[in-house]
Amino acid sequence: MRLKYRGNLDIATVFGIGGALFLIALALVLGGDIKGFFNLPSVLIVLGGTFCATMACFSIPDMAKSGKIIMKSFLRPRNNPLHVAVTILETAETLRGATLLKIQGEVLESLRRYPLFYEGMSCLLDGFSPKETIDILTQKMTATTERHKKTTGILRKAAEIAPAMGLIGTLIGLIQMLGNLDDPAKIGPGMAVALITTFYGAILAYVILSPLAAKMERNAQDELLINQLCLLGTSSIARQDNPRRTEMILNSILPPSKRINYFD
Repeated sequence: MRLKYRGNLDIATVFGIGGALFLIALALVLGGDIKGFFNLPSVLIVLGGTFCATMACFSIPDMAKSGKIIMKSFLRPRNNPLHVAVTILETAETLRGATLLKIQGEVLESLRRYPLFYEGMSCLLDGFSPKETIDILTQKMTATTERHKKTTGILRKAAEIAPAMGLIGTLIGLIQMLGNLDDPAKIGPGMAVALITTFYGAILAYVILSPLAAKMERNAQDELLINQLCLLGTSSIARQDNPRRTEMILNSILPPSKRINYFD
């Protein structure tokens, strides 16, 4: 199951990264001419070098898929564990003393918001055994977890490479500068490349890539919790547990602050 996302932005991510970049830009403006902090060779070395070196560590399909997932870091998830748990308990209560056929139609359609739980109920309705259903959901949950681990790994690797590319740019600038000591006109540009590439590498790594990796890890943890709730809920319903027992099972993996008291 993949987390569903609202169309509105995640203020924490946008304000955090955007605010840091704004403050850096403001400091540059207040300190003098901001044009002096733009250098095309440095941009090519840091951005282009980081992207190419990171791609060498993975594959083009991995990079393409990760790009879509990374963009979702700027959107707020639509689902949360509390809503999922309540939906599971409502479904369990609807099915109490009835057959699975009772959730066909509108009730089953209402579960589409939670794809893993919807798929579990659909499998049970289609005649899959509880064990077969749980095996299918477990495989899907594992695949989703691995996909997020790979995306986070790409961001972490890029964050490691960016400062190194900045160092490479610094060495290039120093070599250019030292090779033209007899020409004062070329010393300035060489020094600019030497210093600005390190600046770019630090910003890319510690202001953009590392925070996005941390947000991806948090989103992956939230998604894993939701998927675990769906898995446990499907398993409990398949066993025809008492809804109160289902509530206890769900609360066993929910953090204390998010535990529910549906029947109290």
